[in-house]
Amino acid sequence: MEKEKVLNLRLFAKNVTLDDRAKDYVVKRIQKMEKFLKKSLEYEVEVSVDKKGQFRIEMMIETPYKLYRTTETSKSIEGSIDMAVDQMQRQIVRDIDRIRDLKQRGARSIKKKLVLDGKSRFRA
Repeated sequence: MEKEKVLNLRLFAKNVTLDDRAKDYVVKRIQKMEKFLKKSLEYEVEVSVDKKGQFRIEMMIETPYKLYRTTETSKSIEGSIDMAVDQMQRQIVRDIDRIRDLKQRGARSIKKKLVLDGKSRFRA
């Protein structure tokens, strides 16, 4: 039986009241990001409306190693959330790829420095 992970989400609303549908949409989109992050400490989402009537989403994800932030603005709340989550996923995937590449480069350099005995079965 798999234990359901508790989402540590703080949701702020400035100059706007969020209905249950919007809150559920935010939670659903953030839960999809869990597959990218192994250890996330805290999610923070701030929703506000500017004077032009556009929705502004500020999203922050705190992990043990890094803090990810993004800000997006559009005419609909769902559109702003989608753009913010997509931007956040790009940041996370870029960092994951960078770390993986550094590990592979380090392993290659160790293999180059490794010297095998001439009498061993594994010759180059």
